Amino acid sequence: MVRTNTKPETETLSLNLPKKIRLHVTQEQFTDLASTNPELRLERTAKGELIVNPPTGWETGKRNSRISGELYLWWRNAGEPGEVFESSTGFILPNGATRAPDASWISPERWDALTPEQKGTFANICPDFVVELRSDSDTLKSLQEKMREYVDNGAKLGWLIDPQNRTAEIYRPGLEVEVLSSPAEVSGEDVLPGFVLDLRRVWS
Repeated sequence: MVRTNTKPETETLSLNLPKKIRLHVTQEQFTDLASTNPELRLERTAKGELIVNPPTGWETGKRNSRISGELYLWWRNAGEPGEVFESSTGFILPNGATRAPDASWISPERWDALTPEQKGTFANICPDFVVELRSDSDTLKSLQEKMREYVDNGAKLGWLIDPQNRTAEIYRPGLEVEVLSSPAEVSGEDVLPGFVLDLRRVWS
């Protein structure tokens, strides 16, 4: 009789980490983790710290689908300029962090300038436009730090949408953050001409 080794290549373990302990991975290790755990929403900081984001609840999922849907409709109606991406798409920023904004867009000039290697599993680029939607598990401070990171790495416009406080924070390079209280809409300005997001569909 011939015996075959049926031991699985990976093993599932439950591990609770105190907040003071951080797991660090290389970019190659992160790519391997992401490819073998597609159900997880993983990110990596510029220092290599692994971030595991929990699945979103139905309210956040509903709101995020509306934001991504409106961005897609703008892109299609505008003649499909550049590329639009939803929340599961990761990007390697110039500072080395791997981030996955809830919605994003990259201009055609910058996307077409990337080599096939730069368009690998995670494209080596920071989107021109990013959206972060705060969920119940997100702290406002952590999202604000992430938004500043996007701008520092090349984003031209960013929205931090916070349903808990009904605010929209607008991030632009070289300018102070603009905080809008219970806005009915936000504009893509000259970065995404003609794109206006009706936030009444997000607040509800």
